[in-house]
Amino acid sequence: MAGMKTKPDKSKNVSDFIEQVEKEQKRKDAFEVLEMMKDVTKDEPVMWGDSIIGFGDYHYKYASGREGDWFQIGFSPRKQNIALYIMSGFKQYSELLKHLGKHKKGVSCLYINKLDDIDRDVLKKLMKQSVDYIRKAYKAD
Repeated sequence: MAGMKTKPDKSKNVSDFIEQVEKEQKRKDAFEVLEMMKDVTKDEPVMWGDSIIGFGDYHYKYASGREGDWFQIGFSPRKQNIALYIMSGFKQYSELLKHLGKHKKGVSCLYINKLDDIDRDVLKKLMKQSVDYIRKAYKAD
């Protein structure tokens, strides 16, 4: 079985990566999300692969035997939107999501166009609850 392609790379600078974001508003939003995640996790950001900024890490192992290491929470400022990786999924956060504002979601990805479209306090609560869940479920620090 092939290993994960996306791995932490501490040699890459997170701020330099964000500075390369073309649109000024997206760049500002990315720096704000960076600070929110630093505050929630109390961890320093690390580049995972070429385009994801992750905080903390944990080891997972599925019933199938597949296992690996991943970040506890992260994000990527993409051309279309900002993708936030909420690793605990969204099932338990339906009430918070009702109050978040304009967003789309996948299994563990939350997509927002800009921070002005959402309630930042709700986003921060969602981040905190997700990180707390991952840390408890996977005994991650």
